[in-house]
Amino acid sequence: METTLKQSWRDNAYRALGISPEDAKLSKTYLLVSFTTLLIGGLLGLLQGLNRAGLLELPTWLNYYQVLTAHGILLILVFTSFFTIGYFYAVHSHTLGGLLPKVRKLAWIGFNLKIVGLVLAVIPILMNEASVMFTFYPPLAAHPVFYFGLVFFVIGIWMCAFGSFIQVANWRKENKGQHVPILSYFATGVFVLLFFSSIFVAIEVFMIIPWALGWVETINVMLARTLFWAFGHTLVNIWYLSAVSAWYVVVPKVIGGRRFSDTLTRVVIILLVVLNIPGGFHHQIIDPGIHESVKFLHVFMSLAIGFPSLMTAYAMFAVFEKTARKKGGRGIFRWFSKLPWGDVRFLAPMVAMIAFIPGGAGGIAQSTNQLNQVAHNTLWVVGHFHLTLGTSVALTFFGISYWLVPYLSKRVLTPAINKLGIYQTIFWSAGMVFMAGAMHWVGLLGSPRRTSYTTYFDNATALSWDPYLMFLAVGGTLLTIGILIQVYAVIHLMFFAPKGETEFPIADVEDIATPTPYWTERWGMIIVIMLLVIGMGYVIPVVDMIINAPPGSPPFRPW
Repeated sequence: METTLKQSWRDNAYRALGISPEDAKLSKTYLLVSFTTLLIGGLLGLLQGLNRAGLLELPTWLNYYQVLTAHGILLILVFTSFFTIGYFYAVHSHTLGGLLPKVRKLAWIGFNLKIVGLVLAVIPILMNEASVMFTFYPPLAAHPVFYFGLVFFVIGIWMCAFGSFIQVANWRKENKGQHVPILSYFATGVFVLLFFSSIFVAIEVFMIIPWALGWVETINVMLARTLFWAFGHTLVNIWYLSAVSAWYVVVPKVIGGRRFSDTLTRVVIILLVVLNIPGGFHHQIIDPGIHESVKFLHVFMSLAIGFPSLMTAYAMFAVFEKTARKKGGRGIFRWFSKLPWGDVRFLAPMVAMIAFIPGGAGGIAQSTNQLNQVAHNTLWVVGHFHLTLGTSVALTFFGISYWLVPYLSKRVLTPAINKLGIYQTIFWSAGMVFMAGAMHWVGLLGSPRRTSYTTYFDNATALSWDPYLMFLAVGGTLLTIGILIQVYAVIHLMFFAPKGETEFPIADVEDIATPTPYWTERWGMIIVIMLLVIGMGYVIPVVDMIINAPPGSPPFRPW
């Protein structure tokens, strides 16, 4: 009883006094690296866009595929993972009464490992010895140091995951019978997915290293691709789950409302965790050697993710309408005018949610065999990716930064920076409309992904893509302006904004909400179910790929 009272007092003290300097330093460092890589990766993206539109010829010392690889690694792996860890460790500190010293130590160990891994991976890319794209699976081969960097990066993620698990387990021990605070519950789901999905890519990398070193002559390409997409498919939904945490919990508080349902929120998290990892084969629909029944199973699992997404859409727009009508909103649509469109903390994630409607629909198209045949390996896929990660996830992260960074720095969001954030959201949204729209359209016309600009000897079909590729360049330019504004805003809020206290916005549930059943806290059961579903989706095909392995491939280094 005394321990529980002590923990409760400590939790309330942290909420009242704000985050401790040690915890704030940890999260701010992660966020600073995240937005630094956003800046570098974004500028590389501009070079890609201008080159792909035929407006810029890269110098001989900078290969297009170097740029493409660095852009993908920095934005898809580094920007997202550093932001997610910095964000959720701030969540743990705020909602669970401060980070335990050993948890903070694990997070710093993870940080250093990830930085070492990043440096090791980037050096071969700069030397044009690792131009293998973000996917980095065989038969393209990078310098072995690139793969050693990936090993350090993954181990760093594991350290952070273990730290999160220890923090939550300690809180549950001191608060027996209570529900884990909802944002820390989201964090648990995210780190469970990060840990288990990264096991697949770790196995792949340990397969690749002897091959890249020349110790073995060939590698099982089919198995390596399968292991990668077991991770890559899940990674998309890890970002999504991180963004959804703010949609469910933070945005309702920002607009002056309440959370829709604590039970529904936790069920959505459980569904996203259990259903997530099987689904990777929908990225391999046109790969030979994989039985149609296995592909169908993974397509079904991929489409099943749509159910918690639809639950989220219903819950969020119900909160929006209820809150707006309490503020005097009338009519079928006029209540939208009562939402705080001038608050960047709402506007950015709201645009992100709207973008997820066509983004999610595009995911359904990619999971459908006949439609996938049309879009596979075209710029259409890249357009879809920029709607999901580039808009739904990135804009939500941006919206979070406008309250999280000043909260960590004990500063305040000024009206000037809020207005700047509104402009940033407009630039970003317009840039994505041009870029993602052009990519979708020109992809349907057959323009391939992952290629620098070419007219294929003035082929008439290739020349017909040029007008759409020009819009891609326009979008990339607008997005670069948005990145510059966003990075400036983060730096200002972290170091130069006026001192003051910023709220950590967490919405309460409705007063009439029904109690959340305690079975939602049984993570051991949830993980067992998840592992059974993973086994159902992967054991038989992976064993078959090993026993009936196709001819192996030697390494290819075309650049």
